[in-house]
Amino acid sequence: MYNPKVGDRLESLDTPSMVVDLDIMEENIRKLMGLLKPLGVNIRPHLKTTKSPILAKKLIAAGAEGGCVAKLSEAEVIAAEGVDDLLITCEIVGPAKVARLVQLFRKYPKIRTVVDSEEGATAINEAWAASSIDEPLQTLIDLDVGLERTGIAPESALALAQHISTLKHLNLIGVQGYEGHLQHVHGREAREKECRASMAILTSTANMLREKGFNIQVVTTGGTGTAEFCATTPGITEVQPGSFIFMDSDYRNAVGTFFSHSLTILSTAISKSGSQRRVTIDAGLKSLTTDSGFAEPLAMPGVTYTPMGDEHGWLSWEEGGTDLLIGARVHMVPSHIDPTVNLHDFYYAYRKGVIEEIWPVATRGKVQ
Repeated sequence: MYNPKVGDRLESLDTPSMVVDLDIMEENIRKLMGLLKPLGVNIRPHLKTTKSPILAKKLIAAGAEGGCVAKLSEAEVIAAEGVDDLLITCEIVGPAKVARLVQLFRKYPKIRTVVDSEEGATAINEAWAASSIDEPLQTLIDLDVGLERTGIAPESALALAQHISTLKHLNLIGVQGYEGHLQHVHGREAREKECRASMAILTSTANMLREKGFNIQVVTTGGTGTAEFCATTPGITEVQPGSFIFMDSDYRNAVGTFFSHSLTILSTAISKSGSQRRVTIDAGLKSLTTDSGFAEPLAMPGVTYTPMGDEHGWLSWEEGGTDLLIGARVHMVPSHIDPTVNLHDFYYAYRKGVIEEIWPVATRGKVQ
């Protein structure tokens, strides 16, 4: 049975395998903390990127304040592994999910979540009332700051806050606003300008709620592409970057190379049929996602990747370019980290060519 072990050399891995260069990853973490910690905001990394309580603990050891998760099922897994200071950033709606939230809170009362509707808030409150739990759920209003995916309109935030104030089992502590539509805006100046406009919506709404008597302690926002701008906006208390730890080509193309590619999908050239300027590798749609464009080979200028089905992909080059032989190993840079990680069972983390740690992708497939 195939069983890679700590201490094995990287070249012994079968492919495709998801591998992480620890030196680069640790430098990415140091850079982020060095950039944002002096600004006085909490850093609550979004764990939908790593899907790993092991990496959550590494981030907390480096200075993070807990973490974010997108889904309740992610929180269930990560809290059970000892990281229970979690913000669930997507709305919890529906009887099955609300019942699971009650059970999760019984065990891990640091869990906090967001609401963007009276219906959602009322359903959670009713579940709490039926559960005999005395401690209220720490709740944030999710505000639409331009993404138009979730979040209440700013002009409706006061009415929702007033409704929450009538609910015994919800304690309103803050607001969240995610400017996801701005993460990959090309050009620092354009991205900053649009981000500042979104932050103005978020902070002005928070201030308005405070003026109306609400104790808004947390104003949370941001991603890898905007965290620096968010953190330097007066009134922002917390940022939620995630992809910085690994990086992908889509983020690099937008924000530059301050953070480096630490995660790649190690693949093998397995065939050279049909063209002398093309090889087929063993990484296709089941190994690399395409929602943000195609992956690309690391440090191989002029070589392009095209997926060729579930299990295969082409690497092609112009005449006079590199000549890849059958058996050659290629590190592929994902175009979108989060869904690519979700395709794999393990990270093989290496340093100077030797596998140093193996991490399960613990919340792979946790989409509920």
